[in-house]
Amino acid sequence: MNQRFQVVQPGSAEASGASAPATPKNLPNRGGETNPSAGALQQRFGGAVKRVDVVWGETTVYIDGASALEVITWLKDDPGQQYDYLSDVTAVEYREAEAPIEVVWHLRSLPFRRFLRVKAQIPKGQPLEVDSVWPIFKSADWLERECYDMFGIKFRGHPDLRRILMWEQYKEGFPLRKDFPLRGRFSRSEQLRQALAQNPEAKYSMEELTIADAFEDLPESMRERLKSGERTGE
Repeated sequence: MNQRFQVVQPGSAEASGASAPATPKNLPNRGGETNPSAGALQQRFGGAVKRVDVVWGETTVYIDGASALEVITWLKDDPGQQYDYLSDVTAVEYREAEAPIEVVWHLRSLPFRRFLRVKAQIPKGQPLEVDSVWPIFKSADWLERECYDMFGIKFRGHPDLRRILMWEQYKEGFPLRKDFPLRGRFSRSEQLRQALAQNPEAKYSMEELTIADAFEDLPESMRERLKSGERTGE
């Protein structure tokens, strides 16, 4: 790195004389003071901002999914916003069958000591796709991979979108979707058989993944039973 690392002091962008940070008390469930970034977003992006909610003092801005990358880029780069920390990328699927799936970004502005939750709703039946924010937040790499792995949401422009918790050939679907059965679609013995049948060296070094080593540590009789496809326990 040629540039010297600069430490960002929380609150450094606020006006002089700003009060010291304090834990808010007696917050209403709905309503309350809105993060000023919400109004700035409505003024800047107009109809791309669908609605603004304030729940327990936290502001959530609902945006058009097609504008996600543009909105989040502006929140990071604009001198009046400076959301320089992406703390999470996740998703929510509700029990109601007609309710849209929500992609969620948690953003923090350290200079202004602000937290903003940004959501994009994807109606059921439409492709589960949204632009990756990896080009502006490299921390989105593994966060988006986990969201893809658990919910099946594809992030356009991600440089390496593949499963991160389940193995790449995992065939049971997406474990955090509401239609996913609690015990999986396959029996436990079938899940184990599939896991042991993979060839991890084809994608990972043995330093990264040691399933093959673990398999070799099993007793010979157990390895033979597993190879034959024997189903036990269920």
